[in-house]
Amino acid sequence: MKIVALAGGIGGARFLRGLRAAAPEADITVIGNTGDDISLFGLRVCPDLDTVMYTLGGGINEEQGWGRRDESFTVKEELLEYGVGPSWFGLGDRDFATHIVRTQMLAAGYRLSAVTEALCDRWKPGVRLVPMTDDQVETHVVVDDPEQGRRAIHFQEWWVRLRASLPAVSIAPVGADEAKPAPGVLKAIEAADVVLFPPSNPVVSIGTILSIPGIRDAVAAKTVVGVSPIIGGAPVRGMADACLTAIGVETSARAVAEHYGPDLVDGWLVDEADKDVTVEGMEVRSRPLLMSDPEATRAIAQAALDLALELAR
Repeated sequence: MKIVALAGGIGGARFLRGLRAAAPEADITVIGNTGDDISLFGLRVCPDLDTVMYTLGGGINEEQGWGRRDESFTVKEELLEYGVGPSWFGLGDRDFATHIVRTQMLAAGYRLSAVTEALCDRWKPGVRLVPMTDDQVETHVVVDDPEQGRRAIHFQEWWVRLRASLPAVSIAPVGADEAKPAPGVLKAIEAADVVLFPPSNPVVSIGTILSIPGIRDAVAAKTVVGVSPIIGGAPVRGMADACLTAIGVETSARAVAEHYGPDLVDGWLVDEADKDVTVEGMEVRSRPLLMSDPEATRAIAQAALDLALELAR
């Protein structure tokens, strides 16, 4: 069985760990969001790719859900002593090594997809992890800054430094229109028996992947099941509500499903708190969706996979 999953950061990575447990013999390709990527300290940082890689490879900081476990921050502290910023984005010493290797390989002419494959040779995540594109795409957010007026900032500054405290006027994946899917992305989707959307951010994670020309059409041709990132009108984790508000979508399981649309998503898993949700053109099923432990996460992934296989018949 061949499965393709589109994934962002923490929620996507944890769901994928459950999917790997639910379908250990499956051929799983993960198309990772790179819109969150940013250059810091002369290094190329790919937060979502790394979170998936570390989580599935057993190196993630479980409490945070991002970054390396058993981490130290000596380099960050020394940079601050030199007055070199930004201070709001904390890279640990072990994490720095990943970004150094990536940046060196990119500078040597390797594509991001080849670099990601090389990094995964160490971590052995048990899936094929592919960036959505080898081209540079960065999500930017337009905000009304009380001090500086309306301006565009990198998504990471809005998300990490400001904690989405300034309402977003708009959110855009800069460079997506001209980008091409990374090698193997469209072939993996075409060959897939089913496509799954983990409970990742529908705007800046899955939405950004779908913005790359060719990917949405390829996905729409397959049987797709998504897992709602919204439970009882609130994000399970993070600030997805701020992103949804920016694009005029209500923070609800129903509204997110309608945002994707029945032309794209065939089945939709919602939490029991949203069991009365119906979406025209979609098969909606309810079950507990909190990924509280590995077994609960495996069960969620199994339910999504079962529904997809049922609809694919």
